[in-house]
Amino acid sequence: MTRERVYLFDTTLRDGAQTTGVDFSLDDKKQIAGLLDALGIDYVEGGYPGANPLDTEFFSTKRTRKARFTAFGMTKRAGRSAANDPGVAALIDSAASAIAFVAKAWDYQVHVALGCTLEENIEGIDDSVKAAVTAGREVIVDCEHFFDGFKDNPDYALQCAEAAYKAGARWVALCDTNGGTLPHEIEEIVRKVAERVPGDHLGIHAHNDTEQAVANSFAALRGGARQIHGALNGLGERCGNANLCSIIPTLLLKKDMADRYEIGVSLDSLRGLTKLSHTLDELLNRSPDRHAPYVGASAFATKAGIHASAVLKDPRTYEHVTPESVGNQRRVLVSDQAGKSNILAELERLGVTVARDDPRVNRLLATVKEKEAQGYAYEGADASFELLARRVLGHVPAYFEIERFRVDVERRHNAQGELETFSEATVRVNVDGQSLISAAEGNGPVHALYLALCKDLGKYQKFIEDIELLDFRVRVFQGGADAVTRVLVEFGDRDGERWSTVGVSANLIDASFQALLDAVAYKLLKSGAA
Repeated sequence: MTRERVYLFDTTLRDGAQTTGVDFSLDDKKQIAGLLDALGIDYVEGGYPGANPLDTEFFSTKRTRKARFTAFGMTKRAGRSAANDPGVAALIDSAASAIAFVAKAWDYQVHVALGCTLEENIEGIDDSVKAAVTAGREVIVDCEHFFDGFKDNPDYALQCAEAAYKAGARWVALCDTNGGTLPHEIEEIVRKVAERVPGDHLGIHAHNDTEQAVANSFAALRGGARQIHGALNGLGERCGNANLCSIIPTLLLKKDMADRYEIGVSLDSLRGLTKLSHTLDELLNRSPDRHAPYVGASAFATKAGIHASAVLKDPRTYEHVTPESVGNQRRVLVSDQAGKSNILAELERLGVTVARDDPRVNRLLATVKEKEAQGYAYEGADASFELLARRVLGHVPAYFEIERFRVDVERRHNAQGELETFSEATVRVNVDGQSLISAAEGNGPVHALYLALCKDLGKYQKFIEDIELLDFRVRVFQGGADAVTRVLVEFGDRDGERWSTVGVSANLIDASFQALLDAVAYKLLKSGAA
């Protein structure tokens, strides 16, 4: 049976730029466009040339090799021709190979938002599409608010879609702009539209306001649409767009989908999806969603002991696809719910060879459960778990000993007479019988401690010169007079390695220092310090 081609349209750089807290630089856009192109995306929508200097510069030259480099903009304004509309001119003058026009398809929006007649809106669609097609561009028309418009006035919504198609648009994208349409409604409406506009010219642009953008995209596919719009990691306005990091692997790895449809992303390219997802978060200085389907750190993680035992026997017991297929990895977590299978699986992942009947395994399991009862959490602190495991197994050198540390926080006037808070830390460490004292000022007490600790470790200093404190998280639990604080810190180095450690104490500074000590010890261990 011949498979049908489904085209992927990425709007990370346009609709995704409307995500709260997301601001792309020009270099960010260039890099992301290249990554999307390499993945096998069919259309990369880069932004709105003419709307701001950054997007105008981005569209000064073509940024993709295979993907259709797509510019976004509005249809011509009422009362003027497309030839005399500066917005349309900016799109046609750009280096885009395709143009996506947004057009109202809800009569209510035409009257309220545009303030023009229904006929003038149809004319704007027709005139704009024809101008772009005449200029040699492929055209996509985003029929904004289409599904809400169809429910209120199906005849007018269909007129808008038909006008775009008859004027020469390659794709008519039906937009669930407010994100409130349900999957069964999407499928039913798309089927009706496909009676007037061929399905291989229909696309779906779903928003995630009811957490169903991915489901709605597949519902549109069942209804006959053959283009799917979405964004990496589900970026987008309000609750985001359909998440391509979920859509792409589902199309490739689920038999019902893979037998019927083909896309431009190959199985080889799919293995880079997790890295691509995390790279985007890194560029945006966001923490990756651990629980994201397919690409999240917890997507293939097993915590309960009985589940871990089953996964180790046959991963299919708790995995719907293999983690390697999307570039992720299986993780058997170590926690207070862990069993012996969890411990053995984690030791194997760390490269620690130990026999299943080794009594130290039971000792380690008991230690982990005891520690977690005190408030430690090793699920997000792999480095601390590895150190703990190796210490129980007798494999970690005592690199140095902390003799004492001190932190002072003082609020005083600076040279300009302004009140500022200063933190200063002093750490006294013993290395091979030699006491070394270091002091440092930091942005806060923990930062000052970190700087002081890493300032002078004698013969070990060369191993830690490139480490950097990346993240610091605090959780207070068992509130009240006996409150306990858990601190998680994340470090990285110049090689791109990242590791996390945990510390627990009733004292925030003490908990932080525990985590810092583990982080430094882990770096020394991995660097092969003697």
